[in-house]
Amino acid sequence: MMARFLAMFLLLPTLLQAGGEDWMKKLDAGKSLASLSIPGTHDAGARFEPMAATAKCQELTIPQQLEAGVRFLDIRCRHRKDTFRIHHGSVDQRIDFTTVQDEVLTFLEKNRGETVIMSVKEEHRPQGNSRTFPETFADLTAAHRDRWWLGKRVPTLGEARGKIVLFRRFGAPGELGIDATAWPNNRRFEQNGLRVQDRYRVASPEEKWQEVEAMLEETRKAAGPLTLNFTSGYVTRGFGIPDITKVSRGVNPKVMEYLVANPKAPVGVLVMDFITPELAKAIYQRNH
Repeated sequence: MMARFLAMFLLLPTLLQAGGEDWMKKLDAGKSLASLSIPGTHDAGARFEPMAATAKCQELTIPQQLEAGVRFLDIRCRHRKDTFRIHHGSVDQRIDFTTVQDEVLTFLEKNRGETVIMSVKEEHRPQGNSRTFPETFADLTAAHRDRWWLGKRVPTLGEARGKIVLFRRFGAPGELGIDATAWPNNRRFEQNGLRVQDRYRVASPEEKWQEVEAMLEETRKAAGPLTLNFTSGYVTRGFGIPDITKVSRGVNPKVMEYLVANPKAPVGVLVMDFITPELAKAIYQRNH
């Protein structure tokens, strides 16, 4: 009996830890989202591809990502016939924006202590539209406008709970969400209250890891603005064909090694290809 009690006592800290579905629930409402370590997914809806390693970026569906603890979704939208289809480049991902929005809001309805930052970016060529991209965004979100945080600053957790925070990577008139339209291609930069590492065309997984590690170290040593550290990228094979999984296979284990070796270090938003529940947990648990 005593041995069983001792075993339960030793397990208690683990049992009390928040799970992937509600890890934000017990955090201080006054915390800025910029101060949190947040699991994120690059091309969150990209699960299909015409040729291996050329377009797929995730194994988990968006609901599965959210249940695992992901709270930053990179959503790429092709503007076609006055609606949004989720794309990775030219590859249709067999899902539309309305479905993504419904999935996220369903999750937040069940988990009111959480929030989800959603990066929305125009992808591929527009086709057959009678209105602009921001006009279609306004129409598709109109029925749920009260469930979106559309302020230009990074909110506190208390302000954002139960809502989708818009991280806007498309041009729009006036103020609409966190403005991330000034985004230099394929590089690291700091501007407009954001610190971003997004080197995605690399010669090798080792080169990409050097970029990721440098940003991790900078974030560990000095708190700063909202930090997005993309671990995703690709190398080029013959005939210019991209290889996405070669980078993720090389970088993701190194990310896990770093997280285990630095269990209390803040990491900002780590935006990953092929995230797993184990990787997500290693990121969000450091908030506790």
